[in-house]
Amino acid sequence: MEDFSDIKLSRREFVMAGAASVSAAALPAGAATAPPSRVSPGALKPVASNVSFIVNGQPRSLTLDTRTTLLDALREHLHLSGTKKGCDHGQCGACTVIVDGRRLNSCLTLAVMHEGARITTVEGLGTPNNMHPMQVAFVKHDGYQCGYCTPGQICSAVAVLDEVRAGIPSHVTPDLNTRPQLSPGEIRERMSGNICRCGAYSNILDAITEVAGSQT
Repeated sequence: MEDFSDIKLSRREFVMAGAASVSAAALPAGAATAPPSRVSPGALKPVASNVSFIVNGQPRSLTLDTRTTLLDALREHLHLSGTKKGCDHGQCGACTVIVDGRRLNSCLTLAVMHEGARITTVEGLGTPNNMHPMQVAFVKHDGYQCGYCTPGQICSAVAVLDEVRAGIPSHVTPDLNTRPQLSPGEIRERMSGNICRCGAYSNILDAITEVAGSQT
């Protein structure tokens, strides 16, 4: 009979050895020595899909990895770099675009989900020689500093005025049975998803207020 009296284990070594033996006992016979399964190269290829939509009034068709966000489709595939990638988590609003008349964070939605949609980016609102009234107001009131969030701010602001005209209430609308009024509180609430790290909020508010007044 073998003598194991000279074997000395620390408490830590004893626990580790016990855990290893239990794990080995739980494996099916031959599993410990079985070679790893091979994954065929074809299984690693991304799935691609065709998608077509109207971007800034122009029909565009792309073949995309189905995991491609609308933001990346616009920036990387259509080279519309006005739409910015900020947090990439839908928290800053820098990637805001207008899809079928409603604003959304393009980093949180897949491009293939918008087959046939009408998409407007900041490039589609106006050009340097023919700016949208909201773009003019942002310049006039200095509604930006670094400018990174500005495309998303402008797209969101344009959609905000459309929401009010359509009678869509916000969380601070006092009476849901009447058309919302564009008070400073209403504008701040509706624009709260667009963050300006430079802190140009008061100037942005002035710009939106001016355009809202000119459209009434």
